[in-house]
Amino acid sequence: MLNPEDIESVRDAIRSCAQADERVLEALCREVRVLKPGVRVIRPRTTTAVSLVASDGGNNRLEFDPFLFQMVRVVDSCGKQLCLDVISPTTDTDALSRRQFDEQHRPVTDLGFLMEELGVRTHHLHDLSPMIPWGAKVREQPEKVGTSWVQVYRDLVEWAVLYRLIVDRRFGTDTLIVRDGLLRSKVFAGDLFIKMMQRIEQAIERVRTEDKRNVYLVGVAKHSKVLQRYQLAMALEDVLPGGEARFVEIPADLEAKAYKWDEWARGRTEAEEGGEAAKFKAGQMYFVRFGSRVSDPVWTIDLLESQTDRAQEVFGYLLADAINGFPVPYYPRCLQSAHEHAQVAGFDSAILQHEVLEAIRDLLPDQRRPILDRAQLDAGDISERRYG
Repeated sequence: MLNPEDIESVRDAIRSCAQADERVLEALCREVRVLKPGVRVIRPRTTTAVSLVASDGGNNRLEFDPFLFQMVRVVDSCGKQLCLDVISPTTDTDALSRRQFDEQHRPVTDLGFLMEELGVRTHHLHDLSPMIPWGAKVREQPEKVGTSWVQVYRDLVEWAVLYRLIVDRRFGTDTLIVRDGLLRSKVFAGDLFIKMMQRIEQAIERVRTEDKRNVYLVGVAKHSKVLQRYQLAMALEDVLPGGEARFVEIPADLEAKAYKWDEWARGRTEAEEGGEAAKFKAGQMYFVRFGSRVSDPVWTIDLLESQTDRAQEVFGYLLADAINGFPVPYYPRCLQSAHEHAQVAGFDSAILQHEVLEAIRDLLPDQRRPILDRAQLDAGDISERRYG
């Protein structure tokens, strides 16, 4: 605990640093002033809103899990399960790759369908994403394989479900599809991400011309380095004044200043102006406030680059969905519903725990199985007993 004299010293040091860095805040304010002319008011519009969410691995809290199992589950905002799989960091990725195809090498999963569409002829996940390790390394050097590839696999599955939802179905009504996260990714090999997004745009155009229906794709981020950098400056400059729901487009040069690598902000427009081609970004960034008060939350949202001319319409649909957001106010309700359905908790978690225990029991000889039973009785957070 800080002593009173320490608090005084810390206060002086903080104020000294703030005064020395005052120019930083002034520079941020100058940068956001250019946004003011582009601020637009949002009017609510009604359409069908659908969201897809993959279950968060952090929700799989198991008492006994030496294998670090992760359930990969994707559901939509109506609760429909679109994918279910279970893997671990030591899962043989050769076998996992084969699981996406049948014996005739035809895709049997959404991920296999995406690999086939993108021309990953080896049918190995490593060639879809270099972040997925080769099976030989997992088998022969498991101690050198990190656990993060499981999250990459989950992201790939979520993208694959989204891809197939758009390119391989018919739409009876205008539909807004909301992704949990921005429309950009670094997990794909080479230009496969941009290739995938171009196919999505082609499918959306096909739906518009053949079915006379509009499909919109947006990505909503819970957190954003760009918003974190400019939020205070925007408040000081009153960029999004109160009274109405509002949005403003964020130029790529402002985006780039918030990133360590500016390629994360390089999209189609920037690539056409010269330099390196876009590889990771397929969305145009906007700051959006769905509430009418200046204190209401501001979200970072990507619109598909080919749909930026429909921004007013798209944000109108999102506003109608976000007005009834619960429990998070002014956050798209379809996303919140999808998260509720995707969560692996309660009875679902109990089933997963039971199956893990049964799998471990099958590995043990009969005389050692009682040890597992005793361990279950002793399980739990001992520290919680202090509240008893």
